[in-house]
Amino acid sequence: MNRETIIKELIIKTSRSGGAGGQNVNKTETRVELFFDVHQSEGLSVVEKKQLFLKIKSKLIKGKLIRIVSQESRSQLTNKETAIEKLLNLIIVNTKVQKRRRATKIPYSKIQRRLSDKKNKSNVKQNRRRIDSADD
Repeated sequence: MNRETIIKELIIKTSRSGGAGGQNVNKTETRVELFFDVHQSEGLSVVEKKQLFLKIKSKLIKGKLIRIVSQESRSQLTNKETAIEKLLNLIIVNTKVQKRRRATKIPYSKIQRRLSDKKNKSNVKQNRRRIDSADD
């Protein structure tokens, strides 16, 4: 993954943000909407693209665009930086190769301990039962 290439490939749109901010909200475009075309990207390898398509298929627009929106701050620059960081984190998390899980064998001593605990519990419950006398 090449961060600089990915940042150059971004399509950024701004619009007016809602919420608190008074008159500033009505006249400045602080909301940042960021689009990233995974399919056309030169900053990602073929393997990384495949992993992204598999893991975030439901989040893709038109099957190839990632859309990130940021409007937390009153500053357009801050929102732009936040959106870029969100995108990069999304890519990093979803292209990380996970370690293969190695199945482990349960040790013999653990199996024996579990069986003996079961036997002891069974004996305790057996001893709680009422004894019927044959004299009646």
